[in-house]
Amino acid sequence: MMRSMNSAVSALRNHQLRMDVIGNNIANVNTIGYKSSRVTFKDSLSQMLRGASSPDVNRGGTNPQQVGLGMDLSSIDTVFSVGVPDRTDRGLDVMVNGEGFFMVSADGTDNGMYYTRAGNFDIDEDGNLVNADGLRVLGYQVQEDGKIGTEIGGIIVPLAASIEPVPTKNVVMEGNLDARAISPDLAATPPIPETVARQTEITVTDSLGTSHKISLVFTKMSATATESTWKVTPAYINGGTGTPAITPGPSFDLKFDSSGKLTTANASTNGKVTMVLNGITNGATMPLEFSLDLSSLTQYGSESNALMRSQDGSPVGVLTSYAIGQRGEVEGVFSNGRTKILGQIATSIFANPAGLVKMGGNLYRSSANSGDPQVNVPGNGGNGGLQPGALEMSNVDLGKEFTNMIVTQRGFQANSRIISTTDQMLEELVNLKR
Repeated sequence: MMRSMNSAVSALRNHQLRMDVIGNNIANVNTIGYKSSRVTFKDSLSQMLRGASSPDVNRGGTNPQQVGLGMDLSSIDTVFSVGVPDRTDRGLDVMVNGEGFFMVSADGTDNGMYYTRAGNFDIDEDGNLVNADGLRVLGYQVQEDGKIGTEIGGIIVPLAASIEPVPTKNVVMEGNLDARAISPDLAATPPIPETVARQTEITVTDSLGTSHKISLVFTKMSATATESTWKVTPAYINGGTGTPAITPGPSFDLKFDSSGKLTTANASTNGKVTMVLNGITNGATMPLEFSLDLSSLTQYGSESNALMRSQDGSPVGVLTSYAIGQRGEVEGVFSNGRTKILGQIATSIFANPAGLVKMGGNLYRSSANSGDPQVNVPGNGGNGGLQPGALEMSNVDLGKEFTNMIVTQRGFQANSRIISTTDQMLEELVNLKR
């Protein structure tokens, strides 16, 4: 009878361990990146009462007779299914959408690395990309030539970074010139009334990031049954002294067909005029040469609204914000509207992620059975891509945990009854002598 009591005691001990794991799962139901655990059992060694015998001519074979000696713990497994994304819309929040772990370390090197699924990152006063506990996030830094490096290290976001100006190379115009306009008095000076022509401005940027405004006056000069001719007069708008020269100048022609489409532009190719700005004395590279694309202009019988749609130059920009992309790029957004890659987060996968050791603080460490980390860019080599602006919630299924809680409690309760019943049997056995 002592066997039954010992079996029940082993069951009580292991059911209590299972309840501990369930309790920890429920406690971490709202812990970002938490992976739930499960407990499995196995039966213990059985005592052999009688062995098996093989059949012979006179008698059939017999099966072994064994009495089990209880149950043991089989495993405590970590379940690495992906948790539900929790959208935060914060630029430095990111989750791994698939397999993989972020890598962090105290000194920004690959010594003493930890692995985590929690992507609630921030930037410290030195520009280091860090997790909530100040461990530096590892990845690839941008080199001087602007390319992503290949050495793993702590990602640094230069908070005082600036982005160099870009001189204008292309200006694109769009809109309409009113076909109802009449030829003006040639002695008139700008601005010319809207009913006669169109006056607008374009802005270009030199090599030092200084903006320059150029006025464009569109004047209808003639019209036939097949063609209309407009004159474009450029003029430099200068708040100081001196007037830089503009080529072509003082004017050039545009011609439209009877359908209102641009056919030719003087000194142009496919509606693109090469303009040259000379005489700027701020030290920028001169001359400033750019292409003025007029090919989208039309001449219809409606109000003139021709204007500059875009230009590809930009002044110097300072870092204003940052965000993480789907492939781990830490992208800086600058005051001039341009963006620049400042670094790239790396992730790692393991042959056996269940072999990782939990270290607390949403961190794991590799073990002898996890395999070596396979480091790569998110989205490559089996590593899942990143989902910016979201955090991974825990994968704890409360319904399943509550069901396991009930089953575990019943298992514990039933085994406690074995102990009390065995105790009653032993008491009866002792009372036989009375």
